[in-house]
Amino acid sequence: MKHRRALPAVLALLLVLGLAACGERDEPAGVRAQTERVDLVLDYFPNADHAGIYNAIGEGEFERVGLDVKPRTPSDPSAPLKLLDSGRADLAISYEPELLLARAKGAKVVAIGALVQKPLTSIISLGDDAVSEPGQLEDKKVGTSGIPYQDAYLKTIVAKAGIDPDRVRRINVGFGLVGSMLTKKVDATLGAFWNVEGVDLERRGRKPRILRMEQLGVPTYNELIVIAREQDVRKRGPLLRRFMRGLALGHQGLRDDIEGAVGELVKANPSLDRKLQRAQVKATLPVFFPRAKDKPFGFQDPEAWRAYTKWMLDNDLLANPVGASRAFTNEFLPGEGI
Repeated sequence: MKHRRALPAVLALLLVLGLAACGERDEPAGVRAQTERVDLVLDYFPNADHAGIYNAIGEGEFERVGLDVKPRTPSDPSAPLKLLDSGRADLAISYEPELLLARAKGAKVVAIGALVQKPLTSIISLGDDAVSEPGQLEDKKVGTSGIPYQDAYLKTIVAKAGIDPDRVRRINVGFGLVGSMLTKKVDATLGAFWNVEGVDLERRGRKPRILRMEQLGVPTYNELIVIAREQDVRKRGPLLRRFMRGLALGHQGLRDDIEGAVGELVKANPSLDRKLQRAQVKATLPVFFPRAKDKPFGFQDPEAWRAYTKWMLDNDLLANPVGASRAFTNEFLPGEGI
């Protein structure tokens, strides 16, 4: 396949870009006389994944760096990158695979920071007959959301477990991942988040068994990323740097005071159950931050990007590898940049 022969050069470019931002930069301090508005499109309605964002807003961290951040909920999961690429948003929250797919189709968008450092997508099953290891998926019905790259996750997992793919029955249940398990339409699902649906099911006494993607043979990736347009990466660097600084401070505050941060989240979405959100935010907390203590909030690991991009190419999810060569930058993170 032609795109695979181009892979070494593509991956080299990806690695160089990720490592290029290594110098020190002064960070903004103090409240500015004027603030700039930032329209931020979320990936979904406000939930535990966004607790740090709303904490940064509620505690004035964005205001301290001169920004007035206005989050909004998308009409559908594909909307954030479309709105961003068309200029109808300043920044967007979306998923690493979605960014790579969008760039392969020509979207001029770039990840400027990781919001969630690890995959949240998982295989979940319930009760005494739950699937405790991938080999037990044989002869099981597995519900998925019908997302191509998540179907490829299942293919990778099954292959590593040594199962005949024909012995696993995949059923597209759309957004009914949890419901399909509760009604026993499927034996397990792939697509729900361990920190959201998994925690909810645990609190409801449903005894979920959770298998996480990076433990099953799928290369690790950033579940959620902050994305900007390429032209803004070139022309609005100070604003992007201030946004990531405010976001980092919001997450530091979240780590110091989960209860207060949950309060800001529930204020933004009153339909949320406060106790459930507290449990979900607490579960998510470790993956908001890089594992390496010497890396700044939002750090994107070039090696991880390289491995995940190769996996997408190997699974024919990317027909055009060129779109992945400049998919991310760490330049605007606190303490980074030239």
